[in-house]
Amino acid sequence: MTDLVPIPRDPALGYFGPGSVTWKVMADPAAGPGGIAALFTQALHPRALAGVDQHSDFRTDFWPRLARTAEYVMTVTYGPREKVDRIAGHVRRAHEHVRGVDPVTGRTYAASDPDLLRWVHVTEVHGFLDAVQRAGGGLTDDEADRFLAEQVRAAELLGGTDVPASRAEVADYFEAVRPELRASATSRSAALRLLAPPLPTRVALTTPARPGWAALATLGFALQPRWARRMHGLPGLPTTDLAAGLVIRALRSTVLALPETWQRGPVAREALAKEKALLGEAA
Repeated sequence: MTDLVPIPRDPALGYFGPGSVTWKVMADPAAGPGGIAALFTQALHPRALAGVDQHSDFRTDFWPRLARTAEYVMTVTYGPREKVDRIAGHVRRAHEHVRGVDPVTGRTYAASDPDLLRWVHVTEVHGFLDAVQRAGGGLTDDEADRFLAEQVRAAELLGGTDVPASRAEVADYFEAVRPELRASATSRSAALRLLAPPLPTRVALTTPARPGWAALATLGFALQPRWARRMHGLPGLPTTDLAAGLVIRALRSTVLALPETWQRGPVAREALAKEKALLGEAA
Protein backbone atom coordinates (compact mmCIF):
# COMPACT_ATOMS: atom_id res chain seq x y z
CA MET A 1 0.00 0.00 0.00
CA THR A 2 1.32 3.41 -0.94
CA ASP A 3 2.97 5.52 1.74
CA LEU A 4 2.33 8.81 -0.07
CA VAL A 5 -0.07 9.86 2.66
CA PRO A 6 -0.61 8.38 6.13
CA ILE A 7 -3.40 5.91 6.86
CA PRO A 8 -5.50 6.64 9.97
CA ARG A 9 -4.41 4.67 13.03
CA ASP A 10 -7.98 3.69 13.84
CA PRO A 11 -9.17 1.03 11.34
CA ALA A 12 -12.74 2.21 11.90
CA LEU A 13 -11.81 5.44 10.10
CA GLY A 14 -10.96 3.61 6.91
CA TYR A 15 -8.11 4.32 4.53
CA PHE A 16 -8.51 8.12 4.42
CA GLY A 17 -10.19 9.44 7.54
CA PRO A 18 -11.03 12.85 9.03
CA GLY A 19 -9.11 15.75 7.58
CA SER A 20 -8.36 13.93 4.32
CA VAL A 21 -9.03 15.67 1.05
CA THR A 22 -10.79 12.51 -0.10
CA TRP A 23 -13.50 12.97 2.52
CA LYS A 24 -13.84 16.61 1.50
CA VAL A 25 -14.07 16.00 -2.24
CA MET A 26 -16.38 13.00 -2.08
CA ALA A 27 -18.81 14.79 0.26
CA ASP A 28 -19.20 17.64 -2.22
CA PRO A 29 -22.45 17.62 -4.23
CA ALA A 30 -20.50 18.26 -7.44
CA ALA A 31 -18.69 14.92 -7.18
CA GLY A 32 -21.76 13.02 -8.43
CA PRO A 33 -21.94 14.72 -11.86
CA GLY A 34 -18.17 14.32 -12.06
CA GLY A 35 -18.61 10.58 -11.65
CA ILE A 36 -21.12 10.56 -14.52
CA ALA A 37 -18.61 12.46 -16.67
CA ALA A 38 -16.09 9.69 -15.94
CA LEU A 39 -18.51 7.02 -17.17
CA PHE A 40 -18.81 8.74 -20.55
CA THR A 41 -15.05 9.10 -20.86
CA GLN A 42 -14.42 5.51 -19.79
CA ALA A 43 -16.53 4.32 -22.75
CA LEU A 44 -13.85 5.59 -25.14
CA HIS A 45 -11.40 2.83 -24.17
CA PRO A 46 -12.40 -0.15 -26.37
CA ARG A 47 -10.92 -2.90 -24.22
CA ALA A 48 -12.30 -1.45 -20.97
CA LEU A 49 -15.74 -1.05 -22.53
CA ALA A 50 -15.67 -4.58 -23.97
CA GLY A 51 -15.47 -6.01 -20.46
CA VAL A 52 -18.53 -4.02 -19.39
CA ASP A 53 -20.43 -4.80 -22.58
CA GLN A 54 -19.73 -8.54 -22.60
CA HIS A 55 -19.72 -9.37 -18.90
CA SER A 56 -22.17 -7.09 -17.13
CA ASP A 57 -25.86 -6.29 -16.94
CA PHE A 58 -25.27 -2.66 -17.92
CA ARG A 59 -27.83 -2.82 -20.73
CA THR A 60 -30.63 -4.58 -18.87
CA ASP A 61 -29.99 -3.69 -15.24
CA PHE A 62 -28.73 -0.12 -15.43
CA TRP A 63 -29.99 1.32 -12.15
CA PRO A 64 -28.92 -1.51 -9.81
CA ARG A 65 -25.47 -1.54 -11.42
CA LEU A 66 -25.14 2.22 -11.00
CA ALA A 67 -26.24 1.92 -7.38
CA ARG A 68 -23.67 -0.81 -6.71
CA THR A 69 -20.93 1.31 -8.23
CA ALA A 70 -21.89 4.29 -6.08
CA GLU A 71 -22.06 2.08 -2.99
CA TYR A 72 -18.58 0.73 -3.68
CA VAL A 73 -17.11 4.22 -4.07
CA MET A 74 -18.75 5.46 -0.88
CA THR A 75 -17.65 2.38 1.07
CA VAL A 76 -14.04 2.74 -0.06
CA THR A 77 -14.16 6.45 0.79
CA TYR A 78 -15.75 6.32 4.23
CA GLY A 79 -16.03 2.70 5.33
CA PRO A 80 -13.95 0.94 8.02
CA ARG A 81 -10.91 -0.85 6.64
CA GLU A 82 -12.29 -4.33 7.35
CA LYS A 83 -15.37 -3.61 5.23
CA VAL A 84 -13.35 -1.92 2.49
CA ASP A 85 -10.96 -4.87 2.27
CA ARG A 86 -13.87 -7.27 2.07
CA ILE A 87 -15.71 -5.45 -0.71
CA ALA A 88 -12.50 -4.78 -2.66
CA GLY A 89 -11.61 -8.47 -2.42
CA HIS A 90 -15.03 -9.35 -3.82
CA VAL A 91 -14.46 -7.04 -6.80
CA ARG A 92 -10.98 -8.45 -7.43
CA ARG A 93 -12.36 -11.99 -7.48
CA ALA A 94 -15.12 -10.95 -9.86
CA HIS A 95 -12.54 -9.36 -12.16
CA GLU A 96 -10.74 -12.69 -12.52
CA HIS A 97 -13.60 -13.96 -14.68
CA VAL A 98 -13.93 -10.87 -16.87
CA ARG A 99 -11.78 -11.52 -19.91
CA GLY A 100 -12.26 -11.91 -23.64
CA VAL A 101 -11.59 -10.31 -27.01
CA ASP A 102 -12.47 -6.72 -27.82
CA PRO A 103 -14.33 -6.70 -31.17
CA VAL A 104 -13.23 -3.14 -31.96
CA THR A 105 -9.47 -3.68 -31.76
CA GLY A 106 -9.28 -7.46 -31.90
CA ARG A 107 -7.12 -7.45 -28.78
CA THR A 108 -7.65 -9.53 -25.69
CA TYR A 109 -8.62 -7.88 -22.42
CA ALA A 110 -8.89 -8.79 -18.75
CA ALA A 111 -10.53 -6.67 -16.07
CA SER A 112 -7.55 -7.36 -13.81
CA ASP A 113 -5.14 -5.85 -16.35
CA PRO A 114 -3.30 -3.00 -14.56
CA ASP A 115 -3.61 -0.84 -17.69
CA LEU A 116 -7.40 -1.09 -17.64
CA LEU A 117 -7.59 -0.66 -13.86
CA ARG A 118 -5.47 2.47 -14.25
CA TRP A 119 -7.77 3.86 -16.97
CA VAL A 120 -10.94 3.37 -14.95
CA HIS A 121 -9.33 4.81 -11.82
CA VAL A 122 -7.82 7.89 -13.45
CA THR A 123 -10.97 8.85 -15.34
CA GLU A 124 -12.97 8.42 -12.15
CA VAL A 125 -10.82 10.50 -9.82
CA HIS A 126 -10.25 13.13 -12.49
CA GLY A 127 -14.02 13.38 -12.96
CA PHE A 128 -14.65 13.85 -9.24
CA LEU A 129 -11.87 16.38 -8.77
CA ASP A 130 -12.51 18.41 -11.91
CA ALA A 131 -16.23 18.76 -11.19
CA VAL A 132 -15.67 19.87 -7.59
CA GLN A 133 -13.05 22.40 -8.66
CA ARG A 134 -15.23 23.82 -11.42
CA ALA A 135 -18.19 24.02 -9.07
CA GLY A 136 -16.29 26.23 -6.65
CA GLY A 137 -15.41 23.59 -4.07
CA GLY A 138 -12.61 25.74 -2.68
CA LEU A 139 -9.72 23.32 -3.16
CA THR A 140 -6.19 24.65 -3.24
CA ASP A 141 -3.71 23.32 -5.79
CA ASP A 142 -1.98 21.38 -3.00
CA GLU A 143 -5.28 19.86 -1.91
CA ALA A 144 -6.07 18.82 -5.47
CA ASP A 145 -2.74 17.01 -5.77
CA ARG A 146 -3.17 15.50 -2.32
CA PHE A 147 -6.57 14.10 -3.31
CA LEU A 148 -4.99 12.29 -6.24
CA ALA A 149 -2.15 11.05 -4.04
CA GLU A 150 -4.63 9.74 -1.47
CA GLN A 151 -6.65 8.06 -4.19
CA VAL A 152 -3.70 5.94 -5.29
CA ARG A 153 -4.74 3.83 -2.31
CA ALA A 154 -8.16 3.17 -3.85
CA ALA A 155 -6.56 1.96 -7.09
CA GLU A 156 -4.14 -0.31 -5.26
CA LEU A 157 -7.02 -2.01 -3.45
CA LEU A 158 -8.08 -3.47 -6.82
CA GLY A 159 -4.57 -4.20 -8.07
CA GLY A 160 -3.79 -0.89 -9.77
CA THR A 161 -0.12 -0.03 -10.33
CA ASP A 162 1.82 3.01 -11.59
CA VAL A 163 -1.13 5.24 -10.77
CA PRO A 164 -0.82 9.01 -11.41
CA ALA A 165 -0.62 10.85 -8.09
CA SER A 166 -0.84 14.52 -9.12
CA ARG A 167 -2.60 16.72 -11.66
CA ALA A 168 0.54 16.91 -13.78
CA GLU A 169 0.83 13.12 -13.81
CA VAL A 170 -2.85 12.76 -14.72
CA ALA A 171 -2.40 15.18 -17.65
CA ASP A 172 0.64 13.22 -18.84
CA TYR A 173 -1.27 9.97 -18.51
CA PHE A 174 -4.21 11.19 -20.62
CA GLU A 175 -1.80 12.41 -23.29
CA ALA A 176 -0.10 9.01 -23.38
CA VAL A 177 -3.28 6.91 -23.45
CA ARG A 178 -5.27 8.88 -26.02
CA PRO A 179 -3.88 6.94 -29.04
CA GLU A 180 -5.57 3.83 -27.59
CA LEU A 181 -8.99 5.48 -27.40
CA ARG A 182 -11.64 5.55 -30.06
CA ALA A 183 -15.33 6.00 -30.59
CA SER A 184 -17.26 3.00 -31.90
CA ALA A 185 -20.77 1.67 -32.26
CA THR A 186 -20.35 0.15 -28.79
CA SER A 187 -19.23 3.43 -27.20
CA ARG A 188 -22.09 5.31 -28.89
CA SER A 189 -24.56 2.75 -27.57
CA ALA A 190 -23.10 3.08 -24.06
CA ALA A 191 -23.32 6.87 -24.20
CA LEU A 192 -26.93 6.76 -25.33
CA ARG A 193 -27.76 4.32 -22.54
CA LEU A 194 -26.22 6.71 -20.04
CA LEU A 195 -28.22 9.62 -21.43
CA ALA A 196 -31.53 7.74 -21.61
CA PRO A 197 -31.48 4.61 -19.43
CA PRO A 198 -34.61 2.46 -19.18
CA LEU A 199 -37.16 3.37 -16.54
CA PRO A 200 -40.24 1.50 -15.30
CA THR A 201 -43.27 2.81 -17.18
CA ARG A 202 -44.97 4.07 -14.02
CA VAL A 203 -41.85 5.97 -12.94
CA ALA A 204 -41.35 7.44 -16.41
CA LEU A 205 -44.97 8.62 -16.67
CA THR A 206 -45.68 9.82 -13.13
CA THR A 207 -42.37 11.30 -11.92
CA PRO A 208 -39.79 13.77 -13.25
CA ALA A 209 -37.14 11.03 -13.15
CA ARG A 210 -36.51 10.92 -16.90
CA PRO A 211 -36.01 14.66 -17.53
CA GLY A 212 -34.13 14.95 -14.24
CA TRP A 213 -31.68 12.22 -15.14
CA ALA A 214 -31.37 13.51 -18.71
CA ALA A 215 -30.35 16.93 -17.39
CA LEU A 216 -27.83 15.41 -14.96
CA ALA A 217 -26.38 13.06 -17.59
CA THR A 218 -26.13 15.88 -20.13
CA LEU A 219 -24.22 17.91 -17.56
CA GLY A 220 -21.93 14.92 -16.96
CA PHE A 221 -21.27 14.64 -20.70
CA ALA A 222 -20.43 18.36 -20.90
CA LEU A 223 -18.03 18.09 -17.94
CA GLN A 224 -15.74 15.73 -19.87
CA PRO A 225 -12.44 17.03 -21.22
CA ARG A 226 -12.82 18.71 -24.61
CA TRP A 227 -10.87 15.96 -26.36
CA ALA A 228 -13.26 13.35 -24.98
CA ARG A 229 -16.34 15.24 -26.20
CA ARG A 230 -14.75 15.52 -29.64
CA MET A 231 -14.08 11.79 -29.72
CA HIS A 232 -17.74 11.16 -28.92
CA GLY A 233 -18.55 13.18 -32.04
CA LEU A 234 -19.61 16.49 -30.53
CA PRO A 235 -17.73 19.80 -30.64
CA GLY A 236 -15.25 20.39 -27.84
CA LEU A 237 -16.02 24.09 -27.60
CA PRO A 238 -14.84 26.44 -24.84
CA THR A 239 -18.42 27.71 -24.61
CA THR A 240 -19.52 24.22 -23.57
CA ASP A 241 -16.93 24.27 -20.78
CA LEU A 242 -18.18 27.67 -19.66
CA ALA A 243 -21.82 26.57 -19.66
CA ALA A 244 -21.03 23.34 -17.80
CA GLY A 245 -19.09 25.32 -15.20
CA LEU A 246 -22.01 27.68 -14.62
CA VAL A 247 -24.50 24.82 -14.33
CA ILE A 248 -22.41 22.77 -11.92
CA ARG A 249 -21.89 25.83 -9.72
CA ALA A 250 -25.62 26.53 -9.65
CA LEU A 251 -26.41 22.88 -8.93
CA ARG A 252 -23.91 22.76 -6.07
CA SER A 253 -25.34 25.93 -4.51
CA THR A 254 -28.87 24.56 -4.78
CA VAL A 255 -28.01 21.23 -3.18
CA LEU A 256 -26.07 22.87 -0.35
CA ALA A 257 -29.15 24.91 0.50
CA LEU A 258 -31.14 21.71 1.10
CA PRO A 259 -31.36 19.85 4.42
CA GLU A 260 -28.34 17.68 5.24
CA THR A 261 -30.27 14.44 4.60
CA TRP A 262 -30.84 15.55 0.99
CA GLN A 263 -27.24 16.55 0.37
CA ARG A 264 -25.45 13.27 1.09
CA GLY A 265 -26.11 9.61 1.69
CA PRO A 266 -26.09 8.02 5.17
CA VAL A 267 -22.52 6.66 4.89
CA ALA A 268 -21.08 10.09 4.14
CA ARG A 269 -23.24 11.82 6.76
CA GLU A 270 -22.12 9.42 9.49
CA ALA A 271 -18.44 9.79 8.56
CA LEU A 272 -18.60 13.57 8.41
CA ALA A 273 -20.38 13.74 11.76
CA LYS A 274 -17.55 11.64 13.21
CA GLU A 275 -15.00 13.97 11.59
CA LYS A 276 -16.72 17.01 13.10
CA ALA A 277 -16.71 15.40 16.54
CA LEU A 278 -13.04 14.41 16.34
CA LEU A 279 -11.95 17.82 15.12
CA GLY A 280 -14.02 19.39 17.89
CA GLU A 281 -12.24 17.28 20.49
CA ALA A 282 -8.87 18.30 19.11
CA ALA A 283 -9.71 22.02 19.18
